[in-house]
Amino acid sequence: MGIGGLIVFLLVGAIAGWLAGLIMKGFGFGLIGNIIVGIVGAFIAGLVLPMVGISIGGGILGSIIHATIGAVILLFLIGLVRKR
Repeated sequence: MGIGGLIVFLLVGAIAGWLAGLIMKGFGFGLIGNIIVGIVGAFIAGLVLPMVGISIGGGILGSIIHATIGAVILLFLIGLVRKR
């Protein structure tokens, strides 16, 4: 992965984390935290979505949607753990 790919990877993670923070209201973690949530969310979505038969198209928009879904799942799980 070159520097361009790394920048796109971080940008998709940041956008996905920010969108997930908006969707889940009050679960934002700042810029770095949102990037991490977006990246981990993309990984989670990569594991979970194919298991349930959901396929999202390719490209940058598909990557952002994919990562956002995973980040929302991750923020939901974090919210469950925080309540205990």
